Amino acid sequence: MRNLIAFFRRFRVFLFFLFLQIIALSIYVQYLSFPKNQYLTTAAFTTAKVLEAENEITKHFALSENNTALQRENVRLRKKLPQSLYRIDRSLLKINDTAFKQQYSYIPATLINSTVSRRNNYFTLDAGRQQGIHRGMGVFSDKGVVGIVHNTSEHYCVVKSVLTKDINIDVTIEPIGLFGLLKWNGRNPRYGNITGISNDLHIKKWSKVITRGGSGIFPRGLTVGRVERIKVIEGEPVWDVVIKFSENFRTLQRVYIVKNLMIEEQHALENQIPPDPEE
Repeated sequence: MRNLIAFFRRFRVFLFFLFLQIIALSIYVQYLSFPKNQYLTTAAFTTAKVLEAENEITKHFALSENNTALQRENVRLRKKLPQSLYRIDRSLLKINDTAFKQQYSYIPATLINSTVSRRNNYFTLDAGRQQGIHRGMGVFSDKGVVGIVHNTSEHYCVVKSVLTKDINIDVTIEPIGLFGLLKWNGRNPRYGNITGISNDLHIKKWSKVITRGGSGIFPRGLTVGRVERIKVIEGEPVWDVVIKFSENFRTLQRVYIVKNLMIEEQHALENQIPPDPEE
């Protein structure tokens, strides 16, 4: 207690000056408009910056949840696209609910493991038989086609990426409608090849490449990429069409698995085609 009294006695002049200074500054800020506005502006700016930082942190932690909700919304909207519907009565010109039947359904999933640097690349998704997924289903992202389901477990599935040797997805080059098979030569994960197109046909650079939909794995019209260049294959009557994939497989995260509700009917009918004796 004695030390405290001694402290106040020793610095009484300075403490009295500090007290008067605080009173003076308070009166100055309160009654003069410019410094008052400056003070309020600075306080508001500081508060806004704190709230902005808090909002960014909150958004970061909610990002995964928001992406999942967006993915579900995309599934709901995709089911209503014409490519996902089968027209029951083709003589009808008016589009209504009774003229179409759902043909394709979509299941959202997220990558939990993947490769892009091997000759045959696969990735693992957090969805499996429990979600109705089985071997042979197509997989695509918001940007384009990415692969076909290779194997499944109860809660996971392994997908054969487009970046594999024997992927063989049937595709079409727009707007002329030329079709061939999608391949990958094992070099650059950004580029693929289309085989089976006769070299007497003209193909424009940057033409859009989409799924043809003939196999029933994918609906028609999903983006695959764009034509980058056309190469001559010596001694063969077909082009080697090089395309740039629309999806960057190094950054792929969220995908959709295609469920064709009529695939069994299609396969049952196609299995009745008699074999070619020359094959």
